[in-house]
Amino acid sequence: MGKKVSIIGSGFSALSAACYLAKEGHEVSIYEKNEAVGGRAAKLTKEGFTFDMGPSWYWMPDIFDKFFADFGRKTAEFYTLDKLSPAYKIFFSDDIITIGDSMDKICEEFERIEKGSSAELRKFIASAQENYDIAINKIVLRPGLSPLELVTKETVLKVDQFFKTISSTVRKKFKNPKLISTLEFPVLFLGAKPSNTPSFYNFMNFADFGLGTWHPRGGMYEIIVGMETLAKDLGVHIHTNNAVTKILVENGKTKGIICDGKEITSDVVLSGADYHHSETLLNKEHRQYTEAYWDKKTFAPSSLLFYIGFDKKLTNVEHHNLFFDTDFELHAEEIYDNPKWPTDPLFYANFPSITDSTMAPENCETGFFLVPIAPSLKDTPELRTAYLDIILNRFEKRTGQKIRNNIIFKESFCVNDFIDRYNSYKGNAYGMANTLTQTAFLRPNLKSNKVKNLFFTGQLTVPGPGVPPSLISGKLVSELITKEN
Repeated sequence: MGKKVSIIGSGFSALSAACYLAKEGHEVSIYEKNEAVGGRAAKLTKEGFTFDMGPSWYWMPDIFDKFFADFGRKTAEFYTLDKLSPAYKIFFSDDIITIGDSMDKICEEFERIEKGSSAELRKFIASAQENYDIAINKIVLRPGLSPLELVTKETVLKVDQFFKTISSTVRKKFKNPKLISTLEFPVLFLGAKPSNTPSFYNFMNFADFGLGTWHPRGGMYEIIVGMETLAKDLGVHIHTNNAVTKILVENGKTKGIICDGKEITSDVVLSGADYHHSETLLNKEHRQYTEAYWDKKTFAPSSLLFYIGFDKKLTNVEHHNLFFDTDFELHAEEIYDNPKWPTDPLFYANFPSITDSTMAPENCETGFFLVPIAPSLKDTPELRTAYLDIILNRFEKRTGQKIRNNIIFKESFCVNDFIDRYNSYKGNAYGMANTLTQTAFLRPNLKSNKVKNLFFTGQLTVPGPGVPPSLISGKLVSELITKEN
């Protein structure tokens, strides 16, 4: 017989879990503090412009397809995908690397930069593809309850790759610093420095070069709309503008939640909200992790984001653009080793209206700029303005166009907003980094070891940061809940 389940938050992992639990016959209700579902994958619309406020890269299309297929549905029923060609551009101080939509095009570009590098690239991506298969079909589908989950006949053969780093592996095969930066970039999605990320995670390079970069028409928020539709079709009740202020416990077992002053009883409580924040909703004796535990963990970066409407079409840029025209190592150090506002930041610029005309008024451009920064930095309007100046100057210089006088409006989002809107620990943007000591069973648990029928999901638990892992996290926790109920 199905149980009554209360879910806190409505990001990718929470919506994923809600769908799986409802399919199994549980009575599922979602409580979301903000005005719409989606968590960090929120949408901003203003004066005809549409912005994805959070995730903007659609990688690993197979994971999304598998999610919808689990309900007998197809991705195409909910949104239309376009493969980006080229996938993205990387701007260096003296060159631009264009990542095409096929391995042949990418190999050609690598050869242009470094003769003979394409043969090494094909070998590197073949190894990354093997790792992708092991990771996606074996490792990430395990709930992180035991170290033995990592021991399979496939992982035993790859054990050395858990003790080497992405950085050392890439540098052994490639000498050109631009190619090194290009191959180290995808692991930044895992929230750690390439020099601290196990070599096994080069499967992200296969996700990039092998599977390609896609765009859901209308923006990433269309995935959320699709998942919300699916959840409602399955009978999930969704309550927005409903902040949960307490997780209730009685006799060592969840009793329900307090939401906007009302007590809501339930058999199971699942939090898809920030894990640290979720534990603050419990009395101290029911928390699994201390403040000291959280403080010692390596968190993925926060971000300074700008959402800008331009009154003209921009030139010399693609849908996705990375500006690596400054020192990659220095910026990484200023995020992880010596946290401070970056001296000379790398940044990312996204113009979805280049691909998708629905995302901006005619002859206009939707611009999303992101500067990765250390979590918990002091965040002031003056600093935001200063950094917008820095990146606009560099953008104009590298792309050979003036854009400042074409700004219709601009909005920003940074550490204070991550804390205020998402209850994000230290204002992090992507959860906890996937370093060796924060992988699989070493991450915070999906299941509370202090309170019966209390569970967690999302990017601070397994498998880790990113949108596809969040979908998988929702599936894993739903399986645990169903098994125990």
